[in-house]
Amino acid sequence: MQAEPTSQVAPNIIHPKKISKFANLMTDIKKNKHYYILMSPYMLIFFTFTVIPVLFSLGLSFFYFNMLEFPRFVGWQNYSRLFLNDDVFMIALKNTFMFAVVTGPISYIACFIFAWIINELSPKVRAVMTLIFYAPSISGNVFFIWLIVFSGDRYGYLNGFLIKFGFLLEPIQWLTNEKYILTIVIVVQLWLSLGTSFLAFIAGLQTIDQTLIEAGAVDGIKNRWQELWFITLPSMRPQLMFGAVMQITGSLAVADIAIALAGFPSVNYSAHTIVTHLMDYGTIRFEMGYASAIATVLFGIMIGTNMVTQKLLRKVGE
Repeated sequence: MQAEPTSQVAPNIIHPKKISKFANLMTDIKKNKHYYILMSPYMLIFFTFTVIPVLFSLGLSFFYFNMLEFPRFVGWQNYSRLFLNDDVFMIALKNTFMFAVVTGPISYIACFIFAWIINELSPKVRAVMTLIFYAPSISGNVFFIWLIVFSGDRYGYLNGFLIKFGFLLEPIQWLTNEKYILTIVIVVQLWLSLGTSFLAFIAGLQTIDQTLIEAGAVDGIKNRWQELWFITLPSMRPQLMFGAVMQITGSLAVADIAIALAGFPSVNYSAHTIVTHLMDYGTIRFEMGYASAIATVLFGIMIGTNMVTQKLLRKVGE
């Protein structure tokens, strides 16, 4: 009898390399070790004074801590108190969102428009105009100037002007009237908004490849608006992202202007913001767990708005 041939399956001799992400990272570090060595001082400082405090604050938000007693775990109690029982926080949240919605987009667009216009000037004139527009954001006496403008007596510039031309009979207490104070703070913040984002946009406009503009003219771009949308803005995506982050962070973290103009606390909390609320509980009442909960909420709002903004900016030029 003839035996039936037995079928044998050849063993799989192909063994694909399975390198973990950690191994890839270590390979990249070894390959570019000089770059990582140069980055290490900054990364060490960044993790020590930014990442670790943020993580520590997030953990502390679940505790009651008054700087005297040992922290006591309270779970979600700080957050429930914040959103359900703290009426002042809701006022601060409303003021902060109103402030951010008005100053964020307007200051962002203003930074780019002024940078775009100034970039068309000659180099010497451009340098002078950049300094003029950037100076208010680094001026140390800016609050003093606006306190004189909105002074509540006849010597205040605004009251004096309105009384002189017959618009008012008596001076208005601008900085103690809750109808005006938030508007005044918004106006001052807009005046100060041409800061880091403005410089970033100036730098971005300087680095645009002129050959792209020439190629665009050949491909059918007919005016400066089309050039702006299809060439300038896509070429400046990194600067636009950076400017958006800076403007959002600045508009949501306003505190110094409100305190300098309206006092701390302001009348009926009319200029109270999330950051001033955080300062109240963190530096005056020393309820560090509750202050950490406020900081965590603000951090979450900033992250969310930055993610939405970056998604919108990725569509520029499409």
